[in-house]
Amino acid sequence: MIAVFEPFIGEEEEQAVVAAIRRGEISGSFGSSIPTFEARFAQFVGTRHAVACTSGTTALQLAVAAAGIGAGDEVLVSASTNIATALAAFHNGAVAVPVDSEDVTGNLDLDLVEGLVSERTRAIIPVHLFGHPVDMDRLMEIAARHDLVVIEDCAESHGATVRGRTTGSFGAMGCFSFYANKIITTGEGGMVTTDDDELDARLRSLRNLAFGQPRFLHREAGHNFRMTGYQAAMGLAQLDRIDHIIERKRALAHSYDALLADIPGIRTPPELDWARNVYWMYAIVVEDDFGVTRDELMAHLHERGIGSRTFFCPMN
Repeated sequence: MIAVFEPFIGEEEEQAVVAAIRRGEISGSFGSSIPTFEARFAQFVGTRHAVACTSGTTALQLAVAAAGIGAGDEVLVSASTNIATALAAFHNGAVAVPVDSEDVTGNLDLDLVEGLVSERTRAIIPVHLFGHPVDMDRLMEIAARHDLVVIEDCAESHGATVRGRTTGSFGAMGCFSFYANKIITTGEGGMVTTDDDELDARLRSLRNLAFGQPRFLHREAGHNFRMTGYQAAMGLAQLDRIDHIIERKRALAHSYDALLADIPGIRTPPELDWARNVYWMYAIVVEDDFGVTRDELMAHLHERGIGSRTFFCPMN
């Protein structure tokens, strides 16, 4: 069976992990791999800081908490996304308000955002769905008019760009996932990027149980969301090949585009002229005039040894 996705992992990652374990980097508290991974990832995205954590889910949860969002607040979120995006608001006591999708990229419809802003709206979390970015220039203008904190969900968009600028560098914070099926992986893992020194310090405190001074005096409830050193070592090896991974995915996507171009009823993923799509997943839409249903097409592919799957159910 041809898998829907397989990670790009080789001897380099294996050697990096073994070396980290031999150095004693088995927790998130010791060694150089985590700060080195953070520094290199920040450089890749184009931000001053990056804070490693246990998953994309906890990255979002940390970002919402660091922004001071809590009970009584509303957070606008993309309707078509993994539930983790909405849970970031929920687990901080806020209410997630879904913004419906536009029909071209599947990203949140920017024409609908201002109509959903209320006196309780504090933030917006745009998701760069399947690797195609949201028009962040336009979204940032909307957010500025309404004094909204922007937290980018970049779980699927490592290396995607808007007019040449990388996702995760527009908002107050950008949240990335390194789950096994993401563009680069540490097995499980995540990262929050930011240019703000205060947010960076806040994220690091909340990630590590909000230790105070003296050390075991805690004035607020933090989390244990620390990445391990050997995961960070694997992440560094993955960063060494991220450009190759992205170009490989883009080349495959363009091959699919060419093969499917003349088939009525199949809508292929877009790449708008201001965007660089990194094609985390090659997601097609099966139109009514295709001749068979989506599920029938999936069964046909499965019979021929080709894996496929459906994706997110809209939250609205």
